[in-house]
Amino acid sequence: MLNVNFWDDIAWTSLALSAVEIGARLLGIIIVFLIVKAIGNNVIKRTFSKVLERENISAGRANTLQSLSLNVFSYILIFVFVVMVFQVFEYDATALLAGAGVVGLAIGFGAQGLVGDVVTGFFILLEKQMDVGDYVTAAGFDGIVEQVGLRTTQIRGFDGTLHFVPNREITNLSNHSRGNMRALVDIGISYDDDIDKAITIMQSACDKVAAETPVIVEGPNVVGVQSLGASDIVLRVIAKTENGEQWGVERKLRKTLKETLDEHGIEIPFPHQVYLEKKTE
Repeated sequence: MLNVNFWDDIAWTSLALSAVEIGARLLGIIIVFLIVKAIGNNVIKRTFSKVLERENISAGRANTLQSLSLNVFSYILIFVFVVMVFQVFEYDATALLAGAGVVGLAIGFGAQGLVGDVVTGFFILLEKQMDVGDYVTAAGFDGIVEQVGLRTTQIRGFDGTLHFVPNREITNLSNHSRGNMRALVDIGISYDDDIDKAITIMQSACDKVAAETPVIVEGPNVVGVQSLGASDIVLRVIAKTENGEQWGVERKLRKTLKETLDEHGIEIPFPHQVYLEKKTE
């Protein structure tokens, strides 16, 4: 009798209506979630496509920033969806928000370095501080950038070593690949040689190198006496080259200048050693 009365006391009609109402609200929330997500993803992708065309940024940077934006948008949307679902079941969302805050605080204390890496990496990408293929100096390492990520940056040293640099350690960044680069060569001549004659000869050699080397943008020019050394007079040659070509131009200039000075009998001083032998009777 108790069982029969128990089942008879249940308001099946009210329960069914409540279930239908909850199901309808959940279905509506899911539909809205999917629509907002689709629209948001489409807007983000179109925005970055326009930025890629107008701002002339690299595809790698645009894709990274787009992926980051999509992830952040998805996390926010999922959090809002979960809160709305809890509200459908008349659960106080304040407790959920408080719990999320405590968890976020614990994660923040435990992963401060990771958060610093991500934030720094985001601004490196956003501010176009470096691109893949650039020659940079960062966190004490020199080399070519192979990958720029949100957590680490990969720099290939000139000896072949691949350095993984946490982004938070990049407090100062020098990019050597923005604009034309300078090739600089210092050549010493003897104090006994005519400076004006040496400059004229060296300039003719520089003009020859410029005609043969298309990567030279400006010069080379002999700017004059750089310093007076202990055994030589140092003449400086400066040229502007395309990115990454300065080292090759410097090597070619040194070779050509040395051969030209030798042809004209102008000495490039080098240390000499004199041995004195004292004979005792």
